[in-house]
Amino acid sequence: MSLLTPDPGLLFWMLLCFLAVAFILGKWGWPAIVGMIEERGNYIEESLKKADEANAALANIKEEAAKLLSDAKNERLEMLKEASRLKDQMISDAKTQAVAEANKIMDSAKESIQLEKDNAIKDIRSQVAELSVNIAEKIIRGELKDAKAQTDMINKYLDEVNIAKS
Repeated sequence: MSLLTPDPGLLFWMLLCFLAVAFILGKWGWPAIVGMIEERGNYIEESLKKADEANAALANIKEEAAKLLSDAKNERLEMLKEASRLKDQMISDAKTQAVAEANKIMDSAKESIQLEKDNAIKDIRSQVAELSVNIAEKIIRGELKDAKAQTDMINKYLDEVNIAKS
């Protein structure tokens, strides 16, 4: 039974060693371990705070990026609208200019046609007058072959002129 019952001397030395180890650990070991644990806890807390701040900053950056992207899309749409408006205006101006040019060409052509028409009418009149004079001359020569007919005609015209003067 001596194996199951501890010897009082052994118990004393075991208790003394335990208290010495407990004292040494309590004096120098536990404060160092507790300090390291607290330091590690603080480091973890700071890391979590920094991670939360980084997540918040990332969320802000994502929001800003989305806002910038939205602004860029809106600006692009505005630029496309402006380009479309300018294109429509340029087409409208070109049509207006083409119509004005066409009207100018038409007016010029009408003037040219009228001038050619007037020249043609003058030419025809002069030709008709010349032909009429030639025909009248030939008719009068044929009718006035003898001197008596010429004298009668001259007298007749003189009578008509005198009547017209009176």
